[in-house]
Amino acid sequence: MSVIKNPYFLMACLLFWVNQYLEKELGIFIPWVHAYGDDLLAMPVVLGITLQIFRWIHPSKAQFRFTKTQIVVGWLYFSFLFEFLLPKWSDLYTADPWDVLAYAFGSLLFYRLINRY
Repeated sequence: MSVIKNPYFLMACLLFWVNQYLEKELGIFIPWVHAYGDDLLAMPVVLGITLQIFRWIHPSKAQFRFTKTQIVVGWLYFSFLFEFLLPKWSDLYTADPWDVLAYAFGSLLFYRLINRY
């Protein structure tokens, strides 16, 4: 199945978009969703888009999947960038160890629900 037709990927994208719309356009902030929703959905959305691009260009096409190691590297990269590096460079970012757990859970959701043949 194509990633862009996967209902779990589409749901993650839709929820991410709705949350952004509520916050940026309507000024509505749902506390828990504002704090962790984007972090939870980031990995399924980003890894899903990346997986779809790989399936377009990789010789294995629809049979291509990310390995567990590749998904862990993606999780570590996001965690390091958004929870360690960027908070040191800019006051716009705040380090939060719970975000690292949200990225991990999002990575697990991606692995179980989206990263399929």
